[in-house]
Amino acid sequence: MAATSLENIDQYIAGFSGDVREKLQTIRELVHNTIPQAVESISYQMPSFKYNGKILVYFAAFKNHIGFYATPEANIAFKDELSAYKTTKGTVQLPYDKPIPTELLRKMILFKATSNEIKKKK
Repeated sequence: MAATSLENIDQYIAGFSGDVREKLQTIRELVHNTIPQAVESISYQMPSFKYNGKILVYFAAFKNHIGFYATPEANIAFKDELSAYKTTKGTVQLPYDKPIPTELLRKMILFKATSNEIKKKK
């Protein structure tokens, strides 16, 4: 996808086709179904969701994978379950040739939402 100024997630997803578009939409729907109060936005030219005024998750399509960003604390908490995926400090790479691990992502989203709630109370 060309680097343009995106206004919303619909525009982002529309820039892709086929399986990539479906996987992006699956992640979007998963976030909405998991945390209905999450607010869509574009941040760093990527789809993102905010919850309690803080970033919940980001995701983005790349050449061979979708990057899912739930911050380092979520990656640390789910280290064992993420062992089948390439990860970096705050990223999980979801290869296009594998199904989206929806239950794992759901747990990571819930973990991050709880973290946002705790931080808001401080």
